[in-house]
Amino acid sequence: MINLVLFGPPGAGKGTQSEKLIQKYGFVHISTGDLFRWHTKNDTALGKRVKEIMNSGALVPDEITIAMLKEELDKNPQAKGFLFDGFPRTVPQAEALDKFMQANNTAIHYVIALDVTEEEVRNRIAKRRTIENRVDDEEEKLNKRITEYFTKTIHVLPYYKNQGRLNTVHGIGNIDEIFDNICKLIV
Repeated sequence: MINLVLFGPPGAGKGTQSEKLIQKYGFVHISTGDLFRWHTKNDTALGKRVKEIMNSGALVPDEITIAMLKEELDKNPQAKGFLFDGFPRTVPQAEALDKFMQANNTAIHYVIALDVTEEEVRNRIAKRRTIENRVDDEEEKLNKRITEYFTKTIHVLPYYKNQGRLNTVHGIGNIDEIFDNICKLIV
């Protein structure tokens, strides 16, 4: 089993690269954004709480996020591996994920950070906004998410770097070249 965290700011290409990694390696994709959207669309108890938080542009609290992730991991006991997209966003989440994985006799093997400038992220999301019309891509909410990433979430990287699990890939350029560079890290 190989477990991987794909890290980067909103619009870094995590979703695009996740799709390619899933096809190649057979990972079970766990995207916190997708989970939040599914729970809100299906009006679950967690979804109602998430909807209110997401509509304000704030980040969903750790306990809700972790509860959703545990539910997804428990649904897939025979998985070849998991690809975490958009999680962890805080050091406590990274620690909780490590404990959960250890309790299930596995670990996070690779953390791959897509290195993308804020300018590039904003350009990509402006384009995505016109195509997908996602609520979380509205300007005010986007500003909060980008600020959260560059002031808070980015501090998770040293946690993994200190453990020797962090790899950085230049995330601007040809999608297939970026993918090939990610694959070179997975052995």
